[in-house]
Amino acid sequence: MNEIFRKIAHRTSEQVGKPWAFVLALILILVWGFGGPASDFSNTWQLVINTTTTILTFLMVFLIQNTQNRDSKAINLKLDELLVAIKRAKDSMVDVEDATDKELDVLESEYQKIGRKAQQHKP
Repeated sequence: MNEIFRKIAHRTSEQVGKPWAFVLALILILVWGFGGPASDFSNTWQLVINTTTTILTFLMVFLIQNTQNRDSKAINLKLDELLVAIKRAKDSMVDVEDATDKELDVLESEYQKIGRKAQQHKP
């Protein structure tokens, strides 16, 4: 089940991110918009677009979130690999995404100090 969902989410997110998907959505909205006068802007006419967009948005949230979670995990794993490979890197930074917000704030403050020092030593 997980693998099937992963494949569907991946393929869908690839396709909906392409220009043709935007053009298709734009055409559908234009067709719907021009259909308004023909239906006297009825409640059914409005319900069609509202229901369609709600359903699509609801489903896309799960697909996009799945893809984003996988990408985030892959990036973190790649960064962990770099941290392990670089001898001067802090081992404590591996899996830092699991740290508390307070721990992340402390680390951010430390790296901001390092950044300010580096700016001061620039020629």
